[in-house]
Amino acid sequence: MKIRKNDQVLVIAGKDKGKKGKVRFAYPKEGKVIVEGANFIKKHARASGQVRQAGIIEREAPLEASNVMLICAKCDKPVRVATRTLADGKKVRYCRACQEVID
Repeated sequence: MKIRKNDQVLVIAGKDKGKKGKVRFAYPKEGKVIVEGANFIKKHARASGQVRQAGIIEREAPLEASNVMLICAKCDKPVRVATRTLADGKKVRYCRACQEVID
């Protein structure tokens, strides 16, 4: 999975298509990400002691990583991401449009 925590992404499919946000959590094994301000669901919660409020809670649900595209900091567009190995042996992500290193 080429999307990581704190990446700026654009949702390209689903009910929140067109929204931009920051990745709050990334789940590489499931291939899912949670994007700030996108894919809100309503969860009915029962009060458990004094910690949680009972009622209907709105929260962000995970999105498929394939439904988001990384926004390149240099060209400021949604881009595909590739990896390459630098001369010192370090593996980095880069923008396929402008060839700028992301990491």
